[in-house]
Amino acid sequence: MYLHLGNDTIIRKDDIIGIFDLEGSTVSGRTRDFLASAEKSGNIVNVSAELPKSFVLCREKDGFRIYICQLSPVTLIKRASQMNITGE
Repeated sequence: MYLHLGNDTIIRKDDIIGIFDLEGSTVSGRTRDFLASAEKSGNIVNVSAELPKSFVLCREKDGFRIYICQLSPVTLIKRASQMNITGE
């Protein structure tokens, strides 16, 4: 099953480690450091054409990838939950 993040980006739902609120989670210095390190190593994909609201941490074969998204975490979680209910 897949989750649409916007701007023609779809990820496998099984690969999702977590969905995070960008504004709330970047209050922590550790999260800011983690995101900065991921950006330097090329592990961030920005799929937001507008102001980003969330980031999705996904496992990859060689580590992880972070998707910066314009959708709120609540919207993404609802989309993921609806996929379970409808069986898509």
